[in-house]
Amino acid sequence: MEQKKYTLGEYALLLENVRMMKEFYSDGQDDIVIDYLTYDSKQVTKNTLFICKGAAFKAEYLDEAVEKGAVAYVSEQKFDTKKDVPYLLVDDIRKAMPPLAEKFHNAPWKDLTIIGIGGTKGKSTSAYYMKAIVDDYMKATGGKESAVISSIDIYDGVITKESHITTPEAVELQEHFRHAVDSGITFAEMEVSSQALKYNRVDNMRLDVGIFLNISEDHISPIEHKDFEDYFASKLRIFASSDNAVVNLDADYAERILEAAKCSKKVLTFSIKDETADVYGYDIQKDGHETVFTVRTKDFDEEFRLTMPGLFNVENALAVIAASILVGIPLAYMKSGLYRARSSGRMELYASKDKKIIAVVDYAHNKLSFEKLFSSTRDEYPDYEIVSIFGCPGKKAFIRRRDLGTVAGQYSKKVYLTAEDPGYEPVEDISKDIAQYVEAQNCPYTMIEDRGEAIKAAIEEAEGKTILLITGKGNETRQKYGCEYLDCKSDVQYVKELLAEYDARC
Repeated sequence: MEQKKYTLGEYALLLENVRMMKEFYSDGQDDIVIDYLTYDSKQVTKNTLFICKGAAFKAEYLDEAVEKGAVAYVSEQKFDTKKDVPYLLVDDIRKAMPPLAEKFHNAPWKDLTIIGIGGTKGKSTSAYYMKAIVDDYMKATGGKESAVISSIDIYDGVITKESHITTPEAVELQEHFRHAVDSGITFAEMEVSSQALKYNRVDNMRLDVGIFLNISEDHISPIEHKDFEDYFASKLRIFASSDNAVVNLDADYAERILEAAKCSKKVLTFSIKDETADVYGYDIQKDGHETVFTVRTKDFDEEFRLTMPGLFNVENALAVIAASILVGIPLAYMKSGLYRARSSGRMELYASKDKKIIAVVDYAHNKLSFEKLFSSTRDEYPDYEIVSIFGCPGKKAFIRRRDLGTVAGQYSKKVYLTAEDPGYEPVEDISKDIAQYVEAQNCPYTMIEDRGEAIKAAIEEAEGKTILLITGKGNETRQKYGCEYLDCKSDVQYVKELLAEYDARC
């Protein structure tokens, strides 16, 4: 079905109806039809409605947009443009983007079953667990592969690409949903970040299920959240957009999370500790390389298996089992999906031929994920020494440097500090900041900026049975320096190549 297009006047009426309009100047062009909506001047085409967004926005971006075909702009202020063009002035550009995006893309979210996943740790793994379940169900019932929007990558039926942001801005988000609907897709899984919730990216849409996995201090910095309360309050906003909710009873502040979830029509809880949970996991154990556990609900008491490593992933599995119940997916597909589920760059295991070196590539990048990863590794590989390779991003989430350095220092025989999207901050400065916390745990460390060289050094210097925990970048093939994303090998590729070299020497 062809997408309906609207006039400039209709967009102005929309903003007036939601009480966001401060001033509308049409220059008599109310009836001009808008063919495209964007805030990126490089993407502007003929008859674009251009959004002036961001603290670093400059008037020359608008002039460039007008030259390329923008016929009007939305902004919090009037600009003196080289060419006189209509404008829609609003009080808050971030709050204005979702209704504009929803209207331009004809509210595609209404034609999808969307499972949104929030929490400090486990969002991407849970998204891909959910996707595996949904895709097995779709395959059996003649449906299309589900769309996914995650911090790892995006698939919407038209676009497949690596991600650089957990939850896109509303303009891109609704475009992805539009692609999905036009491709015949009926289900979508998405990670919902605290930034997305704080800055209104998921306004003007509903999630069929909103999952709240856990909460731990993270993303505290001048450009993210000013303090933990701001971070937590932002996370809780997921329930305001969720028809149904899934809550982890084992999470810190569970009572507050449950209270916030009351605005959803139905709430299902999950736990590995509390037998009163709607979805209760117990008898968790290893069976070779598989994790086996039993799940009890009011309708079944069944054994499940995970082939993706990490005992802590049982919690993620319980969350998506609860979500599957809420959207009516049968038990058989929960089991088959979870058994085959994989998340690129999450708990990927590689071993040398002599089994003396095991390398784990994982996206773990905050305190909660580090604690789960390191403690689980210690439990699962008691006869291996842990060596860790990681870094922290530049100019944000400063508290991670203390947390990751402390956790890694507590568990590791040695730490290698390296680059992890440093942006505008020197890698050496970031590494030195982390190093003080590693050193406080009496753990030796080495600073090597190049990730490949850091992994190589860790393999060459390993003594005895060693498990390398290589965290933060997973299967990503770009590294952020300044404002650019530079191509690089992924941690997975480095590990495969360097272990092959090790095997050839032995």
